[in-house]
Amino acid sequence: MPTATFYLISPDSAQATPEGFAQYVLYLTRHFAAQGARIYLQCQDKQHAEQLAERFWQIEPEQFLAHNLVGEGPKSGTAIEIGYVGVSPSWNRQLAINLADNQTTFARTFAEVVDFVPCAENAKQLARERYKLYRQAGYQLQTVEIQYP
Repeated sequence: MPTATFYLISPDSAQATPEGFAQYVLYLTRHFAAQGARIYLQCQDKQHAEQLAERFWQIEPEQFLAHNLVGEGPKSGTAIEIGYVGVSPSWNRQLAINLADNQTTFARTFAEVVDFVPCAENAKQLARERYKLYRQAGYQLQTVEIQYP
């Protein structure tokens, strides 16, 4: 059964800031990649995807994660692919991490989805809508409070 995990961002946590959230996304990506997952990171738009790709280049060399933007990199892609609303991920991805703040869902596309419930009320409402869509698609749903520095 496919799984969708929604991570709850507490207003007083480091993840409530843009920098803290970006660091947590890197942490999660590293965690799943270490388990052998082939990951698709869904960004809001092309600029957001390029900024995230650049962030991957800025991490310490010993923590480097091979990645590529959709349509770039080797033919079979790297373990981590970065895309945005309107482009399609490679066929060989098992896990999607949704960083877009719209109603995008990956129902019936990925075996596992990671999504976030931000602090802003309008973003929370969009997360609720995505949650409902995953439930209707038969995903096993779980929520997790972020326990990260």
